[in-house]
Amino acid sequence: MLIVGIALGLVLGLAAGGKLTNLAYIQMQRLWLLVAAVLLRFVTEILLNLGFPPAELLRLPLLGGAFILLLFALWPNRQYPGISLAFIGVFANTAVIIANGGSMPIWEPSLRLAGLVPADITSAVHYVLPPALDATFLLRLGPLGDVIPMPFPFIQNVASVGDVFLTLGLGFFLFAGVVRVPQQLDERQLAAVRQRLRTTPQRRLRIGDEGAETGLSPALNATVALERPLLLGGPGPRVASPALASYDADDAMADDSFTIIIPLPSLDTVERVRRHPYVRLALNGSFSALWAGQLISLFGDRLNQLAIVAVVAISTGSALATGLVFFAATLPNLVLSPIAGTFVDRWDHKDVMVVSDILRATLVLVLPVAAVTNIILVYPLIFLVTSISVFFRPARVAILPRIVPQEDLLSANSALWVGETMADVLGYPLAGLFVALLASSVPIAFWVDSATYLASAGLLATIVVHGARSKTPNVDKRPSFVAELAAGWRFLRRETVLLANTLQGAAGQFSLGIAIALTPSFVQLTFSQSGFGWQAAYGFLETGIG
Repeated sequence: MLIVGIALGLVLGLAAGGKLTNLAYIQMQRLWLLVAAVLLRFVTEILLNLGFPPAELLRLPLLGGAFILLLFALWPNRQYPGISLAFIGVFANTAVIIANGGSMPIWEPSLRLAGLVPADITSAVHYVLPPALDATFLLRLGPLGDVIPMPFPFIQNVASVGDVFLTLGLGFFLFAGVVRVPQQLDERQLAAVRQRLRTTPQRRLRIGDEGAETGLSPALNATVALERPLLLGGPGPRVASPALASYDADDAMADDSFTIIIPLPSLDTVERVRRHPYVRLALNGSFSALWAGQLISLFGDRLNQLAIVAVVAISTGSALATGLVFFAATLPNLVLSPIAGTFVDRWDHKDVMVVSDILRATLVLVLPVAAVTNIILVYPLIFLVTSISVFFRPARVAILPRIVPQEDLLSANSALWVGETMADVLGYPLAGLFVALLASSVPIAFWVDSATYLASAGLLATIVVHGARSKTPNVDKRPSFVAELAAGWRFLRRETVLLANTLQGAAGQFSLGIAIALTPSFVQLTFSQSGFGWQAAYGFLETGIG
């Protein structure tokens, strides 16, 4: 699976016009430690497969140490696109390896869903975990083990959630590395730039005499000072303009002609390479972490939605019970959305997002247990998960201007919207196929969703917020919660366009809610006897609805 992700990242990068030689410009820190950790990991596995007794005796320190070294090697490079995601994947696998004494468990039902049997396991690093969902399963961190079946040709295997994150992270890193050159100036290079700026004399362009022969018309004479004109905020083509005729600087200062001093570029200008806004966003480690975290959790949300609908529909056989799932998920938006933003504005936005993801991961992990105990317990859990999401969304919107430059804010919002669209277009059909494949092993879907929330929390924790929010000097003079809420409503009433959009959206949601609640029952009745899993059909239908 890892090889497929690496190959896909390279192929897509080349297809986008990149070059493999661009990878040579990536200046990773602790590269030697990264290579040593990878070698230790695979050499240990080879020795275990050969039955080398010392390797078996030192299984945990060798494998655990290799993964820990890998974490130390990746951490200082997290500013590169995809590395934060790979770090989360390695961290998840490290926790499982340590919890299992130097082994990676493969859940037996997932192994059989992949079309494999225990005899097919040839690696001494892996062992089969029994299908029972008991305390042992949780203590072994079974949900983070190899639980994702992959019954596909050439990559028939069982993967862990950490493997998925690691594959996506490395694929994205290689794609970005091939497409562009993520080279940053180190201190030695910066010192050389400063020295050159100090020793380079300023150029003077004299206006009013006839000494400067450029070969251009008089109207274009001043343009010779720009060797690389800026086009739409970016550097123009590398074409040299006709050179100014040589002149003596002292003579120029001594005569009576009017002189314009052309300033040297500042160090900030030299350091900042102007690129396409989406490329700049990809190089922004904080935004990349936010975007990747959102995309991962959105995919998990689609998986969770189809899984909970399948559990309730199959367990109760009632269209009403299935419709109540959507009622419980929609109610917080109606009750809490008007006040959530006021609360979030008083809290730290980054902390709100990280804590929200951790809480949602915990609640989603409990969902399958609640469904087995009593299906009624599912509804309050769904209500709580959605309630937390209501606070997450305004925090994400509020933190964006603090991690993205003003000129890239529109592009950043567009990129977030593209991520949501990708989750709808790709997430629903993949989630439907996955849930249909799981059949009675549907708890895996909830574990994967829980892991996506934890991965999102880990990525959001790496965000560096530049520039603090403006705070009221005197807390006593800060408007009360009710006053802020009333001010928001007054603003909405004054803005007729926003008010009309809000009312139309509310009316549309009420009317659309009927179709949303009845869609699972309709799909179940239509496709139950077709031989095609109705869960997969429901996922494809949700893709069409958007």
